[in-house]
Amino acid sequence: MNEQNFIDVTVIEPRMKHPSIFNAFDRIGSGEAIVIHNDHDPKPLYYQLLGERGNCFSWTYLSNGPEIWDVEIRKNDEKAGLETLGEIAAKDLRKAEVFKKLGLDFCCGGKKTLEEACLEKGLDVVRVKNELTQAETKAKEQYDFTSWKPSFLADYIVNVHHTYVKENAPMLNDLSDKVATHHGHNIPYLVEVNKKVKEMTCELLTHMKKEEQILFPYIKNLEGKDSSEKGFTTVQDPIWVMERDHEVVGEIMRDIREITNDFTKPANACNSVGLLMHKLNEFETDLHMHIHLENNILFPKALEME
Repeated sequence: MNEQNFIDVTVIEPRMKHPSIFNAFDRIGSGEAIVIHNDHDPKPLYYQLLGERGNCFSWTYLSNGPEIWDVEIRKNDEKAGLETLGEIAAKDLRKAEVFKKLGLDFCCGGKKTLEEACLEKGLDVVRVKNELTQAETKAKEQYDFTSWKPSFLADYIVNVHHTYVKENAPMLNDLSDKVATHHGHNIPYLVEVNKKVKEMTCELLTHMKKEEQILFPYIKNLEGKDSSEKGFTTVQDPIWVMERDHEVVGEIMRDIREITNDFTKPANACNSVGLLMHKLNEFETDLHMHIHLENNILFPKALEME
């Protein structure tokens, strides 16, 4: 990479950091990239760049803390017109089912293009595209979430997905407790699963409370053109916090899936273990849709309104 395209943000005067990065990004051509080096997560820059330049770049962590952050910011090839996983799933949930089957993260990882995601996962992008095309022939039984007003979508998320978590999290905690206590000596990883289930549900319940009390009411006010009452400079700030929460919960869920070998009931395990695996798989399905509706549809609508 050209040395001019490597930016050590730590040595730049604070007020000149973002302007310097924007100038460097504006100078590069389609398909080219700059790399920024920083001593903290530059995620706020992502949202500023998205807000001022639009969805015209990819954002890839080369180093992700805890002391050093290196991020590649690549300008999209304008001729390619590549859609992200989130955009594809937002238009047709039948394709989201294909992503889930193949292990492609369309919620927390929804800003990656299909090509990028397949490359990372080691999948044949042509085969994946064929499966997506075949999915279009299935009966289209779904809501058109993209046509809904943000306030209505926010209410739907609360009434459907938040309610699901509130009703199922206690049961999931109790079941994982029981399984770990009675079978942890024979299947040791169930103890780790129990720990992660409790961590995940605690994070998720706290996260939902912040959405219901802070972000969603503001989005509704924004739709009504009343944004006078808020404790932040821009709606990008709480959205960034919510997306970080999604990443944390999504990572815990991925850990649980890996530990349990894709929620597989161990041989000779009792029905309680099988029920736990089934409920974890069901919980993950709801979680993916929950995060997808927020990251890929509701939050972009809120940013556009502001």
